[in-house]
Amino acid sequence: MGDWLAFVKKCPECSGINLFYYKEKGEIICKDCGLVVEDKMVEFDQEWREFDAESAAKKRRAGAPMSYTQFDRGLGTEVGKKADLYALGAKGKNKFFRLRKWQQRISTAIERNLKLALAELKRVSSYLKLPGSVEEEASRIYTMAVQKGLVRGRSMESVVAGAIYAACRRHDVPRTLDELSEASNIDKKEIGRTYRFVTRELGIKILPSNPSDYIARFSTSLRLNPETQTRSVEIIEQAQNVELTSGRGPTGIAAAALYVAALINGEKRTQREVADVAGVTEVTIRNRYKELLEKLDLEKEIKKTKKRI
Repeated sequence: MGDWLAFVKKCPECSGINLFYYKEKGEIICKDCGLVVEDKMVEFDQEWREFDAESAAKKRRAGAPMSYTQFDRGLGTEVGKKADLYALGAKGKNKFFRLRKWQQRISTAIERNLKLALAELKRVSSYLKLPGSVEEEASRIYTMAVQKGLVRGRSMESVVAGAIYAACRRHDVPRTLDELSEASNIDKKEIGRTYRFVTRELGIKILPSNPSDYIARFSTSLRLNPETQTRSVEIIEQAQNVELTSGRGPTGIAAAALYVAALINGEKRTQREVADVAGVTEVTIRNRYKELLEKLDLEKEIKKTKKRI
């Protein structure tokens, strides 16, 4: 019902938006003036019900949706499976292997590249525990990069890592270059260079990272209270209002804000502990910490907490 109403935004008679779908007659009616806006609507719902996976598989008339995570987007077919060999005779096996061999020979260079690269992309995504939407977006970015010839002269692994980092940034899934470097065994500087090159050549616009996106992960790793997490987000918002975050790494700002919030709420965490979780140095946290205390006047709150303790 909602899909149909999306096409008809308002009533042409009274300009009202209070519409409803009368399923029995297939009509869209305006509740305000009673006008039949659309009639003889076709119902596209399935005419059968499914009670288990087996009955659903028998009744469905469409295959799996297209996906960039497969080199052929799920539209291609392979000549048999290895499990089929047990049901074949000697001649059948020879024919099977011959057809499989020719199918591999006629595949293009792009298809062979995508087979290897998308397998690596799935491995890295699984290691980083990325959602399916990010994996799909990263596969799409890598496919576009291969089709435009951006992989030539670069290692496949670095382009895969750059595509994953771009997808994480687009979907606001916080993952650092250090984490990607650990997962893909590629130097983080190389990943950064490849990421900037791919996004520039493909015209992908990505907004700067928000330090608040990292707070939940860092807070969970440090086992901090929800109050500390909320206070750290407030500190980041205050820092953004005075333009204290511009030109500084988001992970360093997030780590320093968590460190300050933990001190304010009486949760003792060392700079070393916070630095290990955030993947930054203690010097970075110390510098950002001093800036936050000076610009936001947070030292009074920390002193009050120390007096209560």
